[in-house]
Amino acid sequence: MDTNVIIGIVAAVVVIAVVAIVWFVVSRRGKGGAAGAPAVPASGASGSVADSGLAASSGASPAPERPQAASGTAPAARPGAAATETRESETSEPKTPASPTAQPAAPAPAPAPAKPALERPETAPSRIARLRAKLAASSNPFGKALFNILAKDHLSETDWEDVEDTLLLADVGAEASAQLVDELRTDSRITGTSDPAQVREALRVKLLDLVGTGMDRRLNAVKEGANRPSVIIMVGVNGTGKTTTAGKLARLFVADDKSVMLGAADTFRAAAADQLQTWGAKVGVPVVRADKDGADPASVAFEAAAKAKEQDADVLIIDTAGRLQNKANLMDELGKIRRVTEKNLPVDEVLLVLDATTGQNGMAQAKVFAEAIGITGVVLTKLDGSAKGGIVVSVQKELGVPVKLVGLGEGPDDLAPFDPEGFVDGILA
Repeated sequence: MDTNVIIGIVAAVVVIAVVAIVWFVVSRRGKGGAAGAPAVPASGASGSVADSGLAASSGASPAPERPQAASGTAPAARPGAAATETRESETSEPKTPASPTAQPAAPAPAPAPAKPALERPETAPSRIARLRAKLAASSNPFGKALFNILAKDHLSETDWEDVEDTLLLADVGAEASAQLVDELRTDSRITGTSDPAQVREALRVKLLDLVGTGMDRRLNAVKEGANRPSVIIMVGVNGTGKTTTAGKLARLFVADDKSVMLGAADTFRAAAADQLQTWGAKVGVPVVRADKDGADPASVAFEAAAKAKEQDADVLIIDTAGRLQNKANLMDELGKIRRVTEKNLPVDEVLLVLDATTGQNGMAQAKVFAEAIGITGVVLTKLDGSAKGGIVVSVQKELGVPVKLVGLGEGPDDLAPFDPEGFVDGILA
């Protein structure tokens, strides 16, 4: 082949390659101008300043500005560029925009549980009136049986024996029963008339004398000049309701606007501290408790006394474990609790909790507890469901300490100061 022909072919190929490269570059620029050109500002000032600066730096006069389309619209692309873009869009796969890595949403913080509103316990005067009505409506036949016998026209010796039997069955006690029968026999209102009103009044007076109206039944914590904090220790056998009574007693003090602290020194019964804490939480009363079951109850009492003193509480109520009165080691432990507590604070009150349904068995318990720790008052529970109301008389006569509180139901405010007149009126209603 002729050399000139070969040179011509090579030159043509080079020219074609140069033209193809130039056409490709131009088409790429046209595509960028049509699809990716930024929006032109509404005033057009920025573009003009930039063009003028470019012209000045190159020494050439600025080119006249082309009329712009509406604000924010890109200039139209050349036909060749548009065709190229169309072909590329037909041959290339659509690109899926890369989505950012999804971050797991942080869990929303759990809302703080709303604190339950504190209860406002019932006041003592309201309790006394309500409990008097409950006692009158109870099934205690003690006073009613006496009245029915004494209201007869003529009392025979058999009737008087029935009176004494009724008193004994009501756990008044043999000595107190004989004393009351002798006084009723010599009362002209009983033997000289059959008027029910006079008989009732005479029986009421005699029962009030027997129950005792002159005893100081106030809790030591509410007396003038009481220690602060005033310490109360609750004692009794298993099942009398000590822990429940401690919680109810705290409510009674709260109703009187006193600051109270509870000490859970019953460390043997697993649920005792939890039960006491439930009572305290309802009225905003703090509870001092051991870290584990079976801890030394005296240490809990010591810590409770220290904290009550530190916080200047009005009253500290210490609940103790129930114990049988015939277990000498357990009774000695009560003495230890008192001695350890008194290293921080003097003990002002020891309340013996008795179940009124136990009758004379309760008397045996009371005597042993009085010897072991010394008691200042008695709390009678379950007085509404039993014919054993006479234990009020016998326990006071045997121990020489007053019944200070009575419980007549399962409600949180069914504990009230003992009112002798209310008690007698209730059993005679």
